[in-house]
Amino acid sequence: MSGDVVTRLGIIGCGRIAQAYAQAASDSTTVRIAAVADVNGAAAAEFAAPLGAAVYHDHLALIGSGAIDGVLIATPPSTHVDVALDAIAFGIPTLCEKPFALRPADASKMVHAAREAGVLLTMASKYRYVADVARATQLVKAGLIGDPIQADVCFAGHVDMSSRWNSDPTVSGGGVLIDNGAHAVDLIRSFLGPIDTVLATADDRRSTPGVEDTAIVVVRLVSGTLATIRLSWSYDSMEPAFLTLYGDTGALRLGWGESSYRGDVSGEWHTFGHGYDKVRALRSQLEEFGDAIDSGRPLRITDEDALASVCVIDAAYRSLDSGTWAVVEHPSLDVEVRLPSAS
Repeated sequence: MSGDVVTRLGIIGCGRIAQAYAQAASDSTTVRIAAVADVNGAAAAEFAAPLGAAVYHDHLALIGSGAIDGVLIATPPSTHVDVALDAIAFGIPTLCEKPFALRPADASKMVHAAREAGVLLTMASKYRYVADVARATQLVKAGLIGDPIQADVCFAGHVDMSSRWNSDPTVSGGGVLIDNGAHAVDLIRSFLGPIDTVLATADDRRSTPGVEDTAIVVVRLVSGTLATIRLSWSYDSMEPAFLTLYGDTGALRLGWGESSYRGDVSGEWHTFGHGYDKVRALRSQLEEFGDAIDSGRPLRITDEDALASVCVIDAAYRSLDSGTWAVVEHPSLDVEVRLPSAS
């Protein structure tokens, strides 16, 4: 962020993830939450009070208020496309929580509209902003583990989603696959590049009605590298790492408590980071977004990354339905989008 500029951020949606962002922004010197909106007026007022933020009961009123420099969309996923298109119509830089959209066609509309309007648009995916992930990216690019051969990602934690919108597929788009799978896909792509084909399977015995809550996904990257993704809301993983990368000369582990690597197959593990810090990661994400608004510097998660994430998850659901490998299909960005009037 250049000079003493502080980004005034508006948050649309005052649920669980918004609470975490509020905590993250509270210690930032470059971003502050200036306004919030939620269809639940009482929830919006309660959320805004300790922040000294303006309160709106309608997202259109917030984005048209002139009180913000950028907006974070933290509403349920089924609303993302409409809210994002409204923000873009007003020329408001937009950070949209994952899953970016429920369908590739909707994600394509969002990206196309933003590019046509010259408005900054990106996906919020906190794991890319974990300090250890950024350091690991540098180590892998420097050839520390050699040529990557395989990756394993595990996001598994026991949580009851039965009373949340996550268990309503018309709102969420699906279960754990679209929820935590979006993070996993974005991480794998950031280290290893584009994903070509996907094979997914799910355990349909689990307790969350209407959606899958335990799944395994195998992805094949364009490079030929393979990766596995294990996801569940039904058990707590006992593994210390959420991502492990195996190369032909070494390996790297990104852990909850610490991260480490070894440069050869028989060598010792060396600690290079202190693990996952959710609040710090969210703060870093908000501050980079604010800096991009102010300076125009590129974001680490691009609109292409956001669209690709949706396309890979879509392929995973098609694989789940067919029981076979599914090709990742990328919709055209040359689509006609009629934005709502900003007047």
